[in-house]
This record gives sequence, C-alpha cells and structure tokens, in this order.
Amino acid sequence: MAGEMVVRILPVIMSGGSGTRLWPLSTDRRPKQFHALGGECAMIVETAMRVRGRHGNLDFLDPVIIAGERHAELVSSQLADAGIVPAATVLEPVARNTAATAAVAALVAAELDPEALVLLLPADHVVADPAAFIGAIALAAPVASGHIVTFGIAPTGPETGYGYIHQGGTLAPGVHRVAAFKEKPDLSVARRYIEEGGYSWNSGVFMFRPDVMIEEMETGSADILAGAREALRTASRTDAEIRLGRKAFHAVRAEPVDIAVMEKTSRAAVVPCSIGWADIGSWAELWRFSPKDQAGNAVSGPVTILDGENNLVRSDGVHVSIAGVSDLIVVATADGILILPRDRAQDVKKLIP
Repeated sequence: MAGEMVVRILPVIMSGGSGTRLWPLSTDRRPKQFHALGGECAMIVETAMRVRGRHGNLDFLDPVIIAGERHAELVSSQLADAGIVPAATVLEPVARNTAATAAVAALVAAELDPEALVLLLPADHVVADPAAFIGAIALAAPVASGHIVTFGIAPTGPETGYGYIHQGGTLAPGVHRVAAFKEKPDLSVARRYIEEGGYSWNSGVFMFRPDVMIEEMETGSADILAGAREALRTASRTDAEIRLGRKAFHAVRAEPVDIAVMEKTSRAAVVPCSIGWADIGSWAELWRFSPKDQAGNAVSGPVTILDGENNLVRSDGVHVSIAGVSDLIVVATADGILILPRDRAQDVKKLIP
C-alpha cells in the first residue's frame, strides 16, 4: 500500500541447540541446525533465507546469529555459501538457555538499530509455508512495538511434546493477549485443549523492540540481563564477530525465556498461525514430517527396502538395505549406526556413546 510505514525487522537466529535426539546425524561437533532436514539447505540457512529482503512494508535487515563458539566456522561457511552476510555473529562460550540469549539479542539489537523490531527465532525449525509466516509477522509488527509477541502454532492434534499458549482478549486483528502459558501436557489435557479451542503450540519464536525486552528483563530477571551486559562489555570484537566474555557468561543463570520473562510479563501477546511449522526434535518427528513412499517409508541416501512399511531409513554414505521390517528408525553416518523402533525414538539420548 502506498505511503505505508516501513517496518525494519532484525532477525536474530539462535543456533545454540545440540539436537542430541537426532544422533548419530546430529553431534556436538555438527548439531542438527547445520544439516538439511527440512529442505534443500542446512536448517540455519533455511531459517535465514525465509526472513530476508523486503516483503510489503516489512524490511528484513541482515541477521544476527547467536551460536556456540565451537560452531563459529560452520556458521561462517554455511551462511557465506548461501550469500548471507550477518550483521553480527555472537559466539557464546557455553550454553545458558534462551533467556540469556534473548538478553544478548536485545542488547546487541539496541546497539545496531534500537528502532528495529527483533525477530528472535531458533535455527532448527521447519516452516513449510514461509509466505504464511511473513503474514503472521506482518500481523505482529504493530503490536510488537509495545509487547513481546510470540507465534502460536495452530494444533493439528493433541500433541504432548509441546508447551501450549492459551490466548486471551484481542489486541489487534489476529493478535491476542496471552492468558497463560501451559507446560507440556499429558494426553488427556492436550485433548481438552483441542476440544476447548483457543490454545496453540508454543513455537519459541518472539518479536519485540529491544527496549521492551530489556525493560521486562529488568523487572523479572535482572540478574540474567546484568550477566549478559557484562558478557558483552568484556567481549572481544573482530569485525562483525562478538565473542562474549567467558567468565561473565559462565556466571549467567540458565533459564528459558518463557519462564524468565514470558510467564511474568503483562506485555505478552500471541499470533496464532498455521505456517507448516515443525520442531524436528526426534527421528519419529522427522518421519512424520517427511515425504513417504506408498508403503509409508521415509528414505534419504542410498537405501533399499524390501517388504517394509513405515520406516525411516537414512544413510549419509554406506548403502543400507532392510527387508521384512516395519516401524523402524535406521540411520547410518560416519559417526555411528542407529537402529530402534520408531516408537522408542526418545531413547536415542540413552544410546549416545
């Protein structure tokens, strides 16, 4: 629309996850966000690509990447290969959960462009409908100047693996106050949420002005904010790379931003949306999300299946052949071989050598 005010948005991509439930593909050396699981490119690249350029009145700035310092080379090489130049790459000496990351994001954004809206998003999520995601961001933008907006995913069923957001009154078209955040429910509670309506999955994606997040952290988690400030004050900086002060960041209390900020603030808002979202946190989830053959098998790499159904079989090199088995996960990489029933996907963490 002519004359519409341009809204600058600074994507801040959190790349600190370890993805241990996707071993042996995802390892400490190369976690899941550096693999192509939901598309053609590595997940961190897909994440950056979907929030770039100009979309209507939304102007996406060059992203800020917050990652573990051991992954500095992976971040640099994968983004460079995709033609993405970060405004800054912030390297954490140790993982301190998402509240510390949100604090660092707000403080760095306040340095780079205090008037821009921060879009804080994990590097390892799938969004199958990027246009719908941009539409949800457009709905959130007018409210995000005075609120911390999260994006709620319209449930496709009574999922027990996600937290839920209960929406309250309307703040703007498509945007609601948050009535309550709910922990991961058991199946009966999840079914009740679906039946009642007004609940969405908590995506872990947030949008806010830097000063709003800083103000809310001053009130609810001042120690985390102070630690993040000290880690930035003592950081070493080279060009666009910021290595947080090791001693200061080690001392920061580790807590999720949901608990440290969102459950305490009166300025929480939610945009319920359907964007083809998936948090691929296990091999079973990847099977559910992946394209399948007529027998329900999801296959990647050199694989042969004879008389097998509903398997996920993936190889990064050696040819894998299976016959007469169903509902299995079979993964072969240079780091190991994994074979287990699909309904025991959560046991992968117990099998890591």
